[in-house]
Amino acid sequence: MKPLQAKKNPPPELPEVKPIDAASVNWEALALNDDVVAPLVEIARTAGDMALGYFRPGAKTSAAVNKKAGGSPVTEADHAVNAFLEQKLRGYIPAAGWLSEESTDSKDRIGKDLLFIVDPIDGTRGFAAGERAWAVAVAVVYRQRPVIGIVHAPALNETYVAVKNGGVQLNGRPITCSTRRKLDAAALVAGPLSMASELRGVGLQFDLLPKISSLALRISNVAAGTLDAGLVSANSHDWDIAAADLIVTEAGGSLTSLYGRELLYNRESTEHPELIAGPPQILSQISSAMMQARGQ
Repeated sequence: MKPLQAKKNPPPELPEVKPIDAASVNWEALALNDDVVAPLVEIARTAGDMALGYFRPGAKTSAAVNKKAGGSPVTEADHAVNAFLEQKLRGYIPAAGWLSEESTDSKDRIGKDLLFIVDPIDGTRGFAAGERAWAVAVAVVYRQRPVIGIVHAPALNETYVAVKNGGVQLNGRPITCSTRRKLDAAALVAGPLSMASELRGVGLQFDLLPKISSLALRISNVAAGTLDAGLVSANSHDWDIAAADLIVTEAGGSLTSLYGRELLYNRESTEHPELIAGPPQILSQISSAMMQARGQ
């Protein structure tokens, strides 16, 4: 693959997008080609172009890197992309609330039916180190479940787009989860070693791949069938998973708790427990094995 070159110029200005009246949209009956969806995809792609201006394949980012209170990295690129997304997305759907990893959380969002959930650069650690597996993640959540999900990975030239009950595409082509009937030695799984070890301890076999730093991409790879299943450690946040949740769901799979519970968003707490992603037959196998491993 030809190395990407950092873009020295800022991304082109988006054409002016007329704000929409959220009350006039049936948020649970959209299609991938709906006029409401296209501007959101273009905004996410332009945000990706902005992030690429700071990205150095195989080398440290040109962006200044700082540490958050918990020790995780944040770069000036995260903040720049976040500001761009907030301006463009909220300008497009003014009625929607806002939740982003890089914005101060306002509890005013909880009373809203419609909410943007955004991670401007999901996989910041990898982005800062020059790894290609990072993404811009944008979800539109309606009544606590995602109805539009976009995961755009510009360094990989991959754009996942899903709408509730309307399907999912990767770079314009439909995708589906793995059709593998159960995990076996040839199955591909990504996630934390601790969870994988518990599953192997009760006899499950699979090939554990290196953990993908972008959680949104890890789950989206399950949607594309590149992975047979994905494991997620505790304490992921809404912005890590909301867009990818819809992407894997529309691909015929699910992202659930270890015990099969559907996830809800726009709660007071943005954190989630351990999660699993995959097609139904494999999720059932993982869930049963994990309960066995923990004596439940």
